[in-house]
Amino acid sequence: SSGINAEYGEKKDRLKSMADSGKTEAGKKPTVVKFGLNHVTALVEKKKAQLVVIAHDVDPIELVVWMPALCRKMNIPYCIVKGKARLGQVVHKKTAAVLAITSVKAEDKNALNNLVSSVTTNYNDRFDEIRKTWGGGK
Repeated sequence: SSGINAEYGEKKDRLKSMADSGKTEAGKKPTVVKFGLNHVTALVEKKKAQLVVIAHDVDPIELVVWMPALCRKMNIPYCIVKGKARLGQVVHKKTAAVLAITSVKAEDKNALNNLVSSVTTNYNDRFDEIRKTWGGGK
């Protein structure tokens, strides 16, 4: 518990010095993983999302069935992974249907770019291959 008190003291000191100097600096925006269907949808529509991760076992599936089409339309890479519980672990919740990565630290940019390129080739570019085609006629 001494670690928490030390952090609290640092924050208190920082806020006090900001109050004394009269500045209200908004610190650097934290890099976080965004989650929630409505939130992620808004981020995709604004083209703020860099990568969208969709769970395969969402029930009812209609909640996310249109998300790949939206991502393709907005040219945002998306992937489908096993388990909404695993996505939930990322954001410290029980489950999460979709996640979006909007920004990463500078040292992780390269890893994100590698991930985005592989996801784009496996999902976005293979859409016509993956899509179910009904009937046997060619």
